[in-house]
Amino acid sequence: MAGDVLSQNEIDALLSALSTGEMNAEQLKSEEAQKKVRVYDFKRALRFSKDQLRSLTRIHEHFGRLLTTYLSAQLRTYIQMSVATTDQLPYEEFIRSVPKMTILNVIDVPPLDGKIIMEVNPSIAYAMLDRILGGQGESGANVSSLTEIETRLLTNLFDKAIDSFQEAWEEIASIDPILSDLEINPQFLQVISPNETVVVITLNVQIGDVSGMINICIPHVVLEPIIPKLSVHYWMQSAKKEPTSEEMATLEKKIRFATLPLVAELGKTDISIDDFLQLDIGDVISLNQDIQKPLTIKVGETPKFMGQPGMKGKKLAVQVIEEWRKGESDDE
Repeated sequence: MAGDVLSQNEIDALLSALSTGEMNAEQLKSEEAQKKVRVYDFKRALRFSKDQLRSLTRIHEHFGRLLTTYLSAQLRTYIQMSVATTDQLPYEEFIRSVPKMTILNVIDVPPLDGKIIMEVNPSIAYAMLDRILGGQGESGANVSSLTEIETRLLTNLFDKAIDSFQEAWEEIASIDPILSDLEINPQFLQVISPNETVVVITLNVQIGDVSGMINICIPHVVLEPIIPKLSVHYWMQSAKKEPTSEEMATLEKKIRFATLPLVAELGKTDISIDDFLQLDIGDVISLNQDIQKPLTIKVGETPKFMGQPGMKGKKLAVQVIEEWRKGESDDE
């Protein structure tokens, strides 16, 4: 009963039973004092705390955002990715849960020991492959019939995709992820013992109209050296501190002496490619800049001031007359 929240009716009924003698208060106390037995399955050893699992979820939410950016650029289509679940279970249970034929990327993460497995659902993998080959991102092909060319294309795609692991994990560990193998049959993939505890992070993925999952399997042996860093206490300690006054003064000094390109734009014009090819020494190009109007002065590529051209001694110069305001030139 401890830990349960009783309703008002239940409280009234309990008090009534105690007052009428139907229940004995001493009996309730003895029952509460008895040790409660909780069943523990040694095949499902819980080796990670909820706090550590939350840290892994945060890391892979970041990884999902990085992977979304990379795949969107490579496949030139809308992609959405988010963490669905983070759970710990025996490796054997993970292998049984994935399809019989799927895309399994085996990743080495030196200097950490062991290997990480990134399982990509066949529907997602073929949608990616279809986009690479110029299609609309359709799915439905058979993974077991991957040709050498298709395997090579997917290997190249995932080889660069796992670089996002390095950036996502940089707050916890400095790793150098390497795609060591690509397998399609999980029965042939035995990287650790069946009863070894693994963390499985499931990402929901949407590529155009096709949806599926990416499962990231991380064995305990990989995370063991960095488990203390997965606590909230470590994350709070490693948070960036406010810069000191000396650091701010040094930064300000460096900014003040940084060099920037300053350009006074004399004008613009449009000419045809044919006219451009016919240009010769002595030809005159008419600009669209009115000689009575001030010039636009740009810092880098950004308009900042208005000025007028002139001479200072024997050198060409431009005099700043006012700040640039939007609408004063045709640049914007």
